[in-house]
Amino acid sequence: MTTPAALGDLVRTLAPQVLGVVVRRYRDFEAAEDAVQEALLVATRHWPVEGVPDNPRGWLIQAAVRRLTDSYRAEQSRRRREEAVARREVPGAEPAEHDDTLALLFLCCHPTLTPASAIALTLRAVGGLTTAQIATAFLVPEATMAQRISRAKQRIAASGGTFRMPTADERGDRLRSVLHVLYLLFNEGYASSAGTDLHRVDLSGEAIRLARALHALLPGDGEVAGLLALMLLTDARRPARTGRVGELVPLAEQDRSLWDRRAIAEGMRLNAVAMSRGAVGEYQLQAAVAALHDGAARAEDTDWAQILGLYELLQRLTDNPVVGLSAAVAAAMVHGPAAGLERLEPLDRRLPGHHRIDAVRGHLHEMLGDTATAATHFRRAAERTTSEPERRYLLMKAARTRRHLR
Repeated sequence: MTTPAALGDLVRTLAPQVLGVVVRRYRDFEAAEDAVQEALLVATRHWPVEGVPDNPRGWLIQAAVRRLTDSYRAEQSRRRREEAVARREVPGAEPAEHDDTLALLFLCCHPTLTPASAIALTLRAVGGLTTAQIATAFLVPEATMAQRISRAKQRIAASGGTFRMPTADERGDRLRSVLHVLYLLFNEGYASSAGTDLHRVDLSGEAIRLARALHALLPGDGEVAGLLALMLLTDARRPARTGRVGELVPLAEQDRSLWDRRAIAEGMRLNAVAMSRGAVGEYQLQAAVAALHDGAARAEDTDWAQILGLYELLQRLTDNPVVGLSAAVAAAMVHGPAAGLERLEPLDRRLPGHHRIDAVRGHLHEMLGDTATAATHFRRAAERTTSEPERRYLLMKAARTRRHLR
């Protein structure tokens, strides 16, 4: 008997394949996506009772096509659409080995969409999650998420986005959009930006699953491999990132025996192969930083000089102020906290009011022994973060540094 977890994995794996077939045949992304979602819901109700069919992919395709045909019948152009549907070959004849997942990812991460909309649409169309599940993950009402997804589909339609692989000229920018969406999705799962949970394993796990699928389809792309490696190397630390009562445990204080060594080995292997191929991109560099952290037996064994060099290279490549923040921490570990504080100054203009600026300043002033200033910055960071676990941790840091004043 198929377990609920195995059934969920099967449905999520088949979702983009089924949607790809239906979109490619009927050239109507919005209608096809709605029909496939209904077919997936029917499957989750019937398969646990009746058993998984011998050809679940074909079953889902047929169910989606029936719903799409029913939808066409309800429109004013019913006769014209029915004739067009009748002339098409039976979808069940679709070759089993044909996989449209990559084309679907490119379409859902269309450059005209905002990152939030692209993430939502990717989770629904490629990840196979329902609108209700996505709404729960992002702590918004289901109606709000439904509107966001609907607007995303309408925007793709208005832009003339078609279901096809991008041309050679388009591929670079489009692949960057796909990687960026998966990166944001993973980060939101690994370190939730809002709410009471530190982790959202459903989101980080889905990002890793989709990155694996993308890597299987583009095994020779170094940045795809680098992003998957980064996710694996980062997620490997998750078991040690919270304490017994769910409190945040910073990297330097984590019990490294709890880290997932198999994931670390896979991530290191993936990135080493990717970086040996030539041009190195931002995800490969971030994965290299993560590998240096994961490869240190103790926090004090961390090769901060090499990490600083990687962050400086990454800064030149991306000009990302968040990278500059990480570089400031690395500089403090190599050259002392005063050097780190100096690097923070220009970031105030680029990250105004960001709680991480204050959190890092608090840490560096604590390293200097200036506990009063450290406590002030920790409190300010706690006021600005929207993550409840982070807020509790920062308030605890502020209280500890204040106690040292007495």
